[in-house]
Amino acid sequence: MNRLEGKVAIVTGGAGGIGAATARRLAREGAKVLVADIAHEAAEAVAAAIGDAAHGYAFDAADNDSVEAMVEFAAQHFGRLDILHNNAAYVGADLARDSKVTDIPYDLWDKTMAINLRAYFVGCRFAIPHMARTGGGSIINTASGSAFLGDLARVAYGTSKGAVVSLTRYVATQHAAEGIRCNAIAPGLIMTPAFANSGQTNLEPFMKQILSPRVGTPDDVAAAVAYLASDEAGYITGTVLHVDGGLSAHQPYVADFEAMLAGG
Repeated sequence: MNRLEGKVAIVTGGAGGIGAATARRLAREGAKVLVADIAHEAAEAVAAAIGDAAHGYAFDAADNDSVEAMVEFAAQHFGRLDILHNNAAYVGADLARDSKVTDIPYDLWDKTMAINLRAYFVGCRFAIPHMARTGGGSIINTASGSAFLGDLARVAYGTSKGAVVSLTRYVATQHAAEGIRCNAIAPGLIMTPAFANSGQTNLEPFMKQILSPRVGTPDDVAAAVAYLASDEAGYITGTVLHVDGGLSAHQPYVADFEAMLAGG
């Protein structure tokens, strides 16, 4: 398929599992892709594997000037900008400290908001004028199921993703007249390399809540991004696409009732 032929895209967090899969998918669909990540060598490796359609770029999502420079580089290097996939997220070694409201350190809260939320806002801020000059574009923000439901930990992460959903709707509302569409994707359990290496080996608590018989993959998210970036989704804006195997589709007691009915 060549749904994105002639388009130019930025994928932030492009060296990670979801970002790399998305960069590959957008390139296969015909787009030129800037693979942007703080891990420069990894971003370059992803771009090199894609070929001439991609370029690796180092940027720091926590630095406003770095985000602006990334957007300007993409527009100058490729001659235009049509797609922005805001996907970078804080994955530092101290994520275990992202616990409860009463325990989380202030610095971790601020760092999470800077990378998971402010960087998305800054990316939109500087990408929108470029998109508007060429008739419009598509912004896809990576949210999370954590944006909608509370959990036992990761209060900063979940709060930042909830704000991403709100930002998505504001951008969609305020810039529709310029031809800008903005949507969010809320992944559920996705078997990224980071998750596989997290030490979480017992998937039973997750799988009994997921309607799909399998775990999600980065390619599942990439397919959703490619669709929302394409003209096929031209009448879709301001919405959230849940890529979660049905995790958000049912009441929280469904798995327990199923077990009771099965005699478990």
